[in-house]
Amino acid sequence: MTRFRPCIDLHAGSVKQIVGGTLSTDNAGLRTNFTSEHPAAYFAELYRKHDLKGGHVIMLGPNNDVAAREALAVWPQGLQVGGGINAGNVKQWMDAGAERVIITSFLFPSGAFSLERLQAVLKALDGDSSKLVIDLSCRRVGDGWRVAMDKWQTITEFEINKDNIQMLEPYCSEFLIHAADAEGLQAGIDEKLVTHLADICSIPVTYAGGGRSIQDLELVERLSNGKVDLTIGSALDIFGGKGVTFEDCCRWNPARE
Repeated sequence: MTRFRPCIDLHAGSVKQIVGGTLSTDNAGLRTNFTSEHPAAYFAELYRKHDLKGGHVIMLGPNNDVAAREALAVWPQGLQVGGGINAGNVKQWMDAGAERVIITSFLFPSGAFSLERLQAVLKALDGDSSKLVIDLSCRRVGDGWRVAMDKWQTITEFEINKDNIQMLEPYCSEFLIHAADAEGLQAGIDEKLVTHLADICSIPVTYAGGGRSIQDLELVERLSNGKVDLTIGSALDIFGGKGVTFEDCCRWNPARE
């Protein structure tokens, strides 16, 4: 059944909610919905207290390592971590307390998928695919979606289709997929993408982007037949939003157990 998945998005060391499509290397056009007065560790403790498993800590750019490590220390083996993860540092993040590591851009050097790099990451994890989440955050291109990397600014040739998903599934335990065009806008989920993911994925998948109410959890559950989980960010009251309360999301999950 569809579950609410919490998040901790880090930018320049602070917990923020950002309009995903405005991220860039120089942050010239960055649009921020919310910057928390609380550190990442505060939210990690909040999620631990409510036993919200499967939450992800995403480092959006540099200067986030300390905050991410503090969050992982609060709830060892309770959070996933992603952003700048590669074959060289993946073991360090597992040792820091991550339940799973999330990897994206490292798999797409120069915008092209590298199976060799994916195999290198898995080797660094001692071949344990249960520790790996592949982030296939994407943008809509024509009638489909393609993976977007480098803060979602570079659109690759890698399509979100059944053949590619089936090729990746043996290497990981789940997928995390941000709909970059909807991220941070609170304008509703990409219903077609959610339905598509349910059709082509046979392992757990979490969708993020545009979630704005408890009704969106109901919608994702209906569209995906309970196969896709949902992350809600900017609309959540703990992130300054007015669309849905954290308490409501916490109540939603036990009803699905």
